[in-house]
Amino acid sequence: MNSKKTIFVTYAVKEEFFPMEAEGCDILQIHTGVGKAKSAHILTKHICENKPDLVLNVGTAGTQKHNVGDIFVSTQFIDRDFETIRLPGIEHEINGLEFWSEDLPLTQWITNHEKLGVCNTGDSFVTQSTPINGDIIDMEAFAQALVCKEFNIPFLSVKYITDIIGQNSVELWESRLTEARLKLSSWFEQHDPLSVLS
Repeated sequence: MNSKKTIFVTYAVKEEFFPMEAEGCDILQIHTGVGKAKSAHILTKHICENKPDLVLNVGTAGTQKHNVGDIFVSTQFIDRDFETIRLPGIEHEINGLEFWSEDLPLTQWITNHEKLGVCNTGDSFVTQSTPINGDIIDMEAFAQALVCKEFNIPFLSVKYITDIIGQNSVELWESRLTEARLKLSSWFEQHDPLSVLS
């Protein structure tokens, strides 16, 4: 009988991929593509084929409040496309810590990490510095968190900040993908959150 944990590691663009290993874990790397719909579809398809013990979303993000090079663990997820309209029955906010309510070691690891924050997700690459609720800004995490919530699968998102909103561009983000990949790989080797999975 296989006692290993099955971990899905999701990333949006191929330039964000880096190898990842963890003792006692079978890791499947999943290229989801960019945006909420495609990301949610690809993740759902893989979950239906092989339900994992954890979905780990890694990649890049922008910010208005922090610094290029910061690495954030998200504890809350907001859908900025729905946040502004707040239609009845449409979920626009997810408490990320609820994914870990039954895993005390990982909950402690997360809450002890120095850079925790709100991830704001939407179907646009934001370049204008208009007010946005959140510490980091991406295009996939909320959608994946929502899928995991529906399937009752723990979800963890770790993002490297590549750009400051209002000072950024698609070209600038692309120029920092190699740096982000290397720094994220080093961060996971150092912090190793998968080692504390119960």
